[in-house]
Amino acid sequence: MAKLSNDELLEAFKEMTLLELSEFVKLFEDTFEVTAAAPVAVAAAGAPAAGGEAAAEQDEFDVVLESAGDKKIGVIKVVRELVSGLGLKEAKDLVESAPKAIIEKADKEAAEAAKTKLEEAGATVTLK
Repeated sequence: MAKLSNDELLEAFKEMTLLELSEFVKLFEDTFEVTAAAPVAVAAAGAPAAGGEAAAEQDEFDVVLESAGDKKIGVIKVVRELVSGLGLKEAKDLVESAPKAIIEKADKEAAEAAKTKLEEAGATVTLK
């Protein structure tokens, strides 16, 4: 088997759908006994030790698209901008499947910025 360069691997990943890429990541994690989310888990585990106030305040938000509204094309463009590696078809499917989480576990500033962009495009959005 020929060894692929990093650029060749990236090109192959760009052609995959999000579902295919998710399945690949799970297979990769199982094969090499690693977890892609390990640094996040370590950071989350350290947060409660910082104090009771930090644990009470929510620091991760999901940006949920409730409805695309009348300007679906504009919303699709914004979704493609916000979710990296998303093709036109995947973005359209994501918008049409509303209510759906567009971004998960984002910090407050990123979630607010995404919500603002989506609302300016005509979408109805909630943060959870």
